[in-house]
Amino acid sequence: MEEKKTYLDQNRAPIYEALQRFREMRVVPFDVPGHKHGRGNPELTAFLGQQCVAVDVNSMKPLDNLCHPISVIREAEELAAEAFGAAAAFLMVGGTTSSVQSMVLSTCKRGDKIILPRNVHRSVINALVLCGAIPVYVNPEVDPRLGISLGMRREQVEKAIAEHPDAVAVLVNNPTYYGVCSDLRAIVKMAHKAGMYCLADEAHGTHFYFGDGMPVSAMEAGADMASVSMHKSGGSLTQSSLLLVGEKINPRYVRQIINLTQTTSGSYLLMSSLDISRRNLAQRGREVFAKVSAMADYAREEINEIGGYYAFGRELINGNSVFDFDPTKLSIHTRDIGLAGIEVYDILRDEYDIQIEFGDIGNILAYLSIGDRPQELERLVSALAEIRRRYQKDGSGLLNQEYIDPEVVASPQEAFYAQKESLPLLESVGRVCSEFVMCYPPGIPILAPGERITKDILDYILYAKEKGCSMTGPEDPDILHLNVLV
Repeated sequence: MEEKKTYLDQNRAPIYEALQRFREMRVVPFDVPGHKHGRGNPELTAFLGQQCVAVDVNSMKPLDNLCHPISVIREAEELAAEAFGAAAAFLMVGGTTSSVQSMVLSTCKRGDKIILPRNVHRSVINALVLCGAIPVYVNPEVDPRLGISLGMRREQVEKAIAEHPDAVAVLVNNPTYYGVCSDLRAIVKMAHKAGMYCLADEAHGTHFYFGDGMPVSAMEAGADMASVSMHKSGGSLTQSSLLLVGEKINPRYVRQIINLTQTTSGSYLLMSSLDISRRNLAQRGREVFAKVSAMADYAREEINEIGGYYAFGRELINGNSVFDFDPTKLSIHTRDIGLAGIEVYDILRDEYDIQIEFGDIGNILAYLSIGDRPQELERLVSALAEIRRRYQKDGSGLLNQEYIDPEVVASPQEAFYAQKESLPLLESVGRVCSEFVMCYPPGIPILAPGERITKDILDYILYAKEKGCSMTGPEDPDILHLNVLV
């Protein structure tokens, strides 16, 4: 792969440098935040450290303003855009949820259609609730053995575009939570040929921009916008993210959209972590992610040697619904040892002090990134071997599919704001849901506003609750009732 020419100094970290200068100035604060460099809240200072609270500051001329950056924040965004191969980049302090919502709100308005896979993160459907756009779902294929959603097949996207030529955008997961990638280059070409934008949710694909042998990144594939979770695999602080845009998007309009919902008090802790993390990836990303991929390959091999588990990888690639696979994702099928993924997740945490990313009804995901070391992987592999020896049982009664095709009756916005009533779960069959139900993580709705409630969906919800999945979304915190349209 040919190295891109660098025109900006990627060794710079403008926000970090400005905060260092600010620290040396010993400014007397008569502004917010009220803890005044930590003096007003000694317990917080003791917990987080003086180094941290001293730079938890408000926007001021030397530090720029996230809502309208003209100096150090703008420089940091220009450096990020170049590092990621984008026309422009925006520092986001509301998580990748805010990036995804800004991406959708920048391209869709009330009544517009957007083509997307149904296994999207809730933030996408939240954006449809906010703007009133209409989802056109491309139901992903499901791997019959693993029970997981795959990517969008090219033919499905082509059919959706042909049947809905008035759609304004196509959204793609790059990759899914499990590491599955669609044929992003082909989908971008199809969308652009039809006069539509192509948007990418790259919450789990930061490393695609810096690792060799990785699936194609959204910007390299020619997508118009991409939401990148720097805090997931990029090393920045939780809740910090990037929004990348291509040449066809007006960045000034995107800034206006971002400012509709993003805080006017941007956290300098989050922004500086983005700045420092981008510099780290630009300097060392290829070397670091090569090691991460090698660790994941090693772990897959060792786990598959145990027997009973299936740590899946590139062998799933079929050239279409699994066009590529993220080599850093350590996704492990557990149902063959008679345990749901969430049960293995709980045992690892409660008995082995190992916290993995998530477990669903058939799989677990151990998230590997720049901070992992081989010795921790050895500990995970050993724990999984012991769990198999201690807990393996007959798995014939386990549910084997994590995705159920929904019937969409109303738009998310229409259903969310409609008149509704609360019904006991088992009495809601056949009614139209007006709220979300999901396991978190991964935050992919089992039910979304506007979808018909079926017996299969309720069976799945009850099963997931019984197995210990962390269920979120409904107004009823115990999820014994659902709000439905009257």
